[in-house]
Amino acid sequence: MIGASERWAGARGPGLPRQRPSAGAGLRRAKRAALIIWGLIRALFPALRAGVVRLLGADPKRMELSYGREIFDTYGAYAADPVAIVAMLEQAVTDMQARAEALGGKQRDHTPTTEYPFVVIVVDEVAFLTAYHPDKQLREKVKAALATLTTQGRAVGYCVVAALQDPRKEVMSIRNLFPDRIAMRLDEPEQVDMVLGDGASDRGAAAELISSEPATGAGVAFVRLESDPDPVRVRAAWVADGDIRAMAASCGRGDDTPILAIEAGAAA
Repeated sequence: MIGASERWAGARGPGLPRQRPSAGAGLRRAKRAALIIWGLIRALFPALRAGVVRLLGADPKRMELSYGREIFDTYGAYAADPVAIVAMLEQAVTDMQARAEALGGKQRDHTPTTEYPFVVIVVDEVAFLTAYHPDKQLREKVKAALATLTTQGRAVGYCVVAALQDPRKEVMSIRNLFPDRIAMRLDEPEQVDMVLGDGASDRGAAAELISSEPATGAGVAFVRLESDPDPVRVRAAWVADGDIRAMAASCGRGDDTPILAIEAGAAA
């Protein structure tokens, strides 16, 4: 669980083997994106500690994922420099294809194990890498790697979570490869359809009406899943800075302390 929704008792995190964009093109401010990104990581933390999930973080802004960098360094990999991000993504493609070669003809769906963990690739501010970076060759490499991961990764346990602020098509030309989308506060109904797909606004996804007041609108979003065209309003749970630091501090400790106990110790 990473929050609450109007349809379910809790909003489920991306524990399913599919690509999930964190606000496909709808995160307007970093703090809003952080609620979902860190809520996702928090929900996955027990599985990370059990060795059945691996976490890769691309952090070109160098400000968000770096706050809990120890989590990525312990349970996966972290990269901030664009060249290093490309190398990490291309290595993920190589590893994914090697896994497909090993599992081909033996299974059609992926069940996470310590040998073949579920790999979650978090890309913050993906538009910088796909549209704004001055090196065209680097931009093309990022798009090629993400396209390969999103089209081939599901069956072998690879998942991409991408966050960006600008919903225009030219900024994220491969966004149709992300079947599940989340839109946080946007400026106008047209942007809602850019993020969630045609007709989402008419179906009730009024993301442009989400309050800008943190007490009212922080964490509120609309989710549209591949399996259901009707958007659902959700609210991400609050993950405090102390919670992130507590998770990071517990990395590599080798004990079985529950995540709630870790956070309780941070708050004490």
